[in-house]
Amino acid sequence: MDIEMTQVAMLKKDLSNDERMQFDIQFAVRRKSPTTALILGLFLGALGIDRFYIGHIGLGFGKLLTLGGLWIWQIIDWFLIMGATRRRNIEIVQQIRDTIVQMRSRGMGSGLES
Repeated sequence: MDIEMTQVAMLKKDLSNDERMQFDIQFAVRRKSPTTALILGLFLGALGIDRFYIGHIGLGFGKLLTLGGLWIWQIIDWFLIMGATRRRNIEIVQQIRDTIVQMRSRGMGSGLES
C-alpha cells in the first residue's frame, strides 16, 4: 500500500459510513493521477500542462512563459511531478476530510441521509 492510500485510510477511520461514502466520491472526482501527470510532463511539460493539471497554477504559468525553463525545468519535472502529484492528493484528502468534519460539527450531516 502506498503512502497516499495509507494516509486516506488513516483519515477515514473515524468517519461514519455515510461520511466515508461522501469522502470516497469526492476523492475519486478530485484525485489526480501521478501517471497522467508524468505523461503530460513528458509531452506538454514545456507548456506547464503537468503543473496546471495538479493545480499548481503559478508553476504552470512559470513553465509556460519560459518554455519549461528553456526545457531544463521540464526535464527536472519528469523526476519530480509524480511525487508532487502524490503530495497534492494528500492535500486534497485533508481538505475533503476537514470539510466533512466541519459539516458534522455544524450539524449538517453528510448530506446523504434521507
